[in-house]
Amino acid sequence: MAADLDEKTRTELEAAAFRRLVTHLRERTDVQNIDMMNLAGFCRNCLSKWYLAAAQEKGVGLTDPQAREIVYGMPYDEWKAKHQKEATADQKAKLAVSHKH
Repeated sequence: MAADLDEKTRTELEAAAFRRLVTHLRERTDVQNIDMMNLAGFCRNCLSKWYLAAAQEKGVGLTDPQAREIVYGMPYDEWKAKHQKEATADQKAKLAVSHKH
């Protein structure tokens, strides 16, 4: 049971799961961020922002571009040039509906 895990083990397991998620997202360059946002409510950019926020909470001097590179495995602009496609009208419409505030 998860409640039986000691703090160190839990942290190690969470870190391993995070690393696997990042590896998976780096491998799945066919999956666009807008599709992730439409289906799951988060994307690679969200993950990098969460990473940056955690670093800042710990006083680690990390920048947004550095956090994105950790998630994307390369500079963000390079990833965009290689893998990001122009969002379709349908994708944009779904995003507008799913992210109304």
